[in-house]
Amino acid sequence: MSTPGEERTATSVGQKTDANGFVSDVWINLKRWVLKTVRNPFVVVVSLLNPVVFLVLFTEVFGQITGGAISQSLGSDVSYTTYLVPAIVIQVSLIAATTSGIGLVNDIENGMFEKVLVTPMNRAAVFLGKSLSEVLRIVAQICIILVLGYALLWIDGGGAPEAYVATGLLGAVGIVAVGILFSIWFTAFSNIMALLTRDEESTIIAVNMLQFPLLFLSSAFLPIEILPEWVQVVATLNPITYGIDAARALMLGEDVMTVVEVTAFGGIWDTLVPAIAVLAVLDLVLGAAAVYMLNQASSSAVQ
Repeated sequence: MSTPGEERTATSVGQKTDANGFVSDVWINLKRWVLKTVRNPFVVVVSLLNPVVFLVLFTEVFGQITGGAISQSLGSDVSYTTYLVPAIVIQVSLIAATTSGIGLVNDIENGMFEKVLVTPMNRAAVFLGKSLSEVLRIVAQICIILVLGYALLWIDGGGAPEAYVATGLLGAVGIVAVGILFSIWFTAFSNIMALLTRDEESTIIAVNMLQFPLLFLSSAFLPIEILPEWVQVVATLNPITYGIDAARALMLGEDVMTVVEVTAFGGIWDTLVPAIAVLAVLDLVLGAAAVYMLNQASSSAVQ
């Protein structure tokens, strides 16, 4: 005959209790990862300063030499700061998503991952809660970038906020939403690499091998049409291009998509609709793959 303590243990490991649900599982994981981040002040400070450094350095280093190319592509009224802010928004989303896999590896190495796997928590909720903790940091970083971008533009020559984000406050919110939508697929990829390698160094190498080449083989820093033809081909298949173009369309208030020809929706929607569709499909596919791998890891842990 089992004791009450054994019965409680069997229930907690083998089945979900009535008190647990998908939302509560998401909340538990979200809170755990947020607390883990907050308790490391170095990570918080560096992650918030990181976008500031990138925006200032890129505008100061490339601003003077790229002005002609930007004017030729989008018109003389578009500054390089305005052109670059959407790219930095996507870049910080990419970097924040990268750290998600590294955090998972740390959990694996200290044994916390195995403890989570033997709980009755919904595996999709485990992934979603962890991803939402990254989303909070991404939102803070994007807001910093948007404010700093306007400050740099104002220092250079002044101007009203509506001249900075052509689509206004709603467009600024949309840029934040695009950054979040973009981050989900790379967060999933980062976690997949962590589950495959179960090693911090290997995970960092794997995600960086994809992150930085794709960033420069996109519309991030220069208009696609002035880049070599083979780069234009890669950019067409590059998810980063679609994220940047969606954010840039909201920033400039016009259709800026150059890698695919869409004319069915009109104006900025000719950029937003295909870009959001591509990112949404990537989110679903890689998110499902990450949850599947969590389930496989859970089965292995139980055995």
